[in-house]
Amino acid sequence: MAHQPESVSRSLARIGRKMPEIVVSPGTLEDCDFLIDTQVDAIAVGVGAPVPGDDELQPRAGTVHASARYRIDLAELAERAHFSGAAGATHVIDLPRVHAGSSVDLPWRGLPLRIILVGVGQSTHDDITKAGASLGRVTRGLDRVVTTVAATGDPAHAHALAHGYWLAAPQRWSLAAKEGRRPADQLVLLTPPAQVEQVEELLIHAEISAWSTWLSRDLSTVPANYKTPQWLADTMRRLAKEQRDITVTVRDATWLAKNGWGGVLAVGGGSISAPLLVEVTYRPAGAHGVPVVLVGKGVTFDTGGISIKRPRESMIPMKTDMMGAASAFAAVLGASRRKVNTPITALLPLAENHFGANSYRPGDVVTLVDGTQVDVKNTDAEGRLILADALAYATKHLSPSLIIDVATLTGAAALSLGRAHGALYGNTPDLVTQLRSAGERSGEKLWPMPLVSDYNSALESDVADVVNLAPSSVGAGSVTAALFLQRFVGETPWAHLDIAGPSLSDKDKGPSVKGPTGYGARLLVDFLVHYDKRDSGNL
Repeated sequence: MAHQPESVSRSLARIGRKMPEIVVSPGTLEDCDFLIDTQVDAIAVGVGAPVPGDDELQPRAGTVHASARYRIDLAELAERAHFSGAAGATHVIDLPRVHAGSSVDLPWRGLPLRIILVGVGQSTHDDITKAGASLGRVTRGLDRVVTTVAATGDPAHAHALAHGYWLAAPQRWSLAAKEGRRPADQLVLLTPPAQVEQVEELLIHAEISAWSTWLSRDLSTVPANYKTPQWLADTMRRLAKEQRDITVTVRDATWLAKNGWGGVLAVGGGSISAPLLVEVTYRPAGAHGVPVVLVGKGVTFDTGGISIKRPRESMIPMKTDMMGAASAFAAVLGASRRKVNTPITALLPLAENHFGANSYRPGDVVTLVDGTQVDVKNTDAEGRLILADALAYATKHLSPSLIIDVATLTGAAALSLGRAHGALYGNTPDLVTQLRSAGERSGEKLWPMPLVSDYNSALESDVADVVNLAPSSVGAGSVTAALFLQRFVGETPWAHLDIAGPSLSDKDKGPSVKGPTGYGARLLVDFLVHYDKRDSGNL
């Protein structure tokens, strides 16, 4: 690779660093003595939306104490500002200073001059998460912020607030470090003394979940002229070095050819950057048994190959077509940090789908790991080829307890479900249920989709075992892609997550940020934490 400017090297080196600091302090705004510290820039208090039968805003913990300590009517200020109290709504109150030399002594002298009202809706888990995200955005560029928004008596609300706050933190990998975009240096959660220890433990869980998402986001944001398969493999190896129970093995094109990975070699053949396979292995101390296998699509840039993408604008975000691999990788690291007892292996085939003298063509027949011959109808249906190689290899050589693949696979999934849900396919009802529950808990929601066996006939080929793309007249593009993948898992419990829809966001909204979302990482971490094969006989 050509020499990188120093600014690029510094930005790339930031990938994987720790999240902004959130700390817990026992007490309330009534007795918090460090509010007079000049390093506290703002306090934030929660305000609930009106409830049925009562059209008044609902003050939450800290609001009354703040009003008393500052000797101002926060309820009247909220009403004057037409503040709704809806989850995620914010209103900033900037109090004046006394003019130098004035003899007037304002009641808030020595206290932070900024009060932030944060809407918490009806205080559901999702409402508090949205409140945390909005708090993260409205406090960007500040030093220290003290809040009682999560001091509701339910420690789970501290987890939700911190989760939203961290997830909405500004992008860490960026060549344009814009002033005021950094998160507050420290967020202090005021908490009932008896709950401090429990809240601190929940914050560790929230931080790992958010960190996993941010790692996937960071990797997905890196431009493709830096993010070659080799760079991505090297970066994964560097990041995994910090965790002793994880090993990363990188297989080159020679190994792929020797072992029959025809799909990966075909997809990556047109690029000057050779394809690779990254195998990430997590073996916790004392763990026994067969692994859970994660398979992630790692197309570092997708031109569509000879079947080039149209319109041209659709190619712009294709640096993110490796988000499946990034999220699977981040999930393994997150599971290690959560000390999951189940062994895990991630297979991450990496390739750049380019076009050149050595590109594969429509009409070619490609032979995969298990000997299946695929009739290539479209070189832009490349993700399923590299996934099929990895699925077949996992089934044959790793004897997994279950396989989950995650991929930005089809535009059809995005058309069907929009940006709010990933498409979930599976051959085992219990696995589908567990993944959907993980999606609800993590905030990365999945919608179960049918494996319609009637469509299998649309994948038949006259010259090979199967085509890689069903005729457009059949429709159901996400379903037929899933049916193609199902061929390579045999009887192994398997789920396929098509994340093309929620992989990108066009604006900051709730815990999502504009750009790559890192979707799938925290969902998989949550699944792995809750997964216990001893209690999952149906899997």
